[in-house]
Amino acid sequence: MFQFGIGVPAWVIAVTAAALIALGVVWFGFAGSSSPDYATDYEDCVDRLQSQGLADDERNSMMTGCGARFAGRRKQDGAGYTYYDFMQDKKFDIAGPNPTADERKAIDRDYITYLEGQRREAISAALAEKQNEKLRADIEGARQPVGAPLSLVPANVPLPVPRRVAEQRGRAQRCAEETLACTLSKLSSAVKDAFASSSRKGN
Repeated sequence: MFQFGIGVPAWVIAVTAAALIALGVVWFGFAGSSSPDYATDYEDCVDRLQSQGLADDERNSMMTGCGARFAGRRKQDGAGYTYYDFMQDKKFDIAGPNPTADERKAIDRDYITYLEGQRREAISAALAEKQNEKLRADIEGARQPVGAPLSLVPANVPLPVPRRVAEQRGRAQRCAEETLACTLSKLSSAVKDAFASSSRKGN
């Protein structure tokens, strides 16, 4: 059998070398398995970071990386994941540690519906505010003191009629009732007028 110069058989050296290689593979495999790069979801990534005994600042910054890699969070019962959409303040059930393309589309559709509801609420709030302002203005208007009472003056005031014309009108109205008296009244009035005009001419 072949031996090295110091009297050690070759097979012992071969076994020792194989054992060292296997130990190295196991060592690097174990160290690599605790790396967050090999994590399967957010919780696994955080567990691997905590097992490394890192300083708080370094661990916190690496945990942010875990959050960026895995959007979903493991459910308490371990059956599936949830995705929290902060824009809607709502959780969605997803199958894996990250939403699939179809799950993303469903979340986006839900967000569009959410925005439409927000728009309707804003319009309703604006209308309600406008109605409240009008109501306040009406109440303020009702509280104002009432001014002096309005005096109603007729637009067409009849002009005063001279007394003589009024008497003649009165006679004319009576004349319609008493024909003989009316005739005598007219005759008397005509005579008076004639004397009055002749006396004015004489002066």
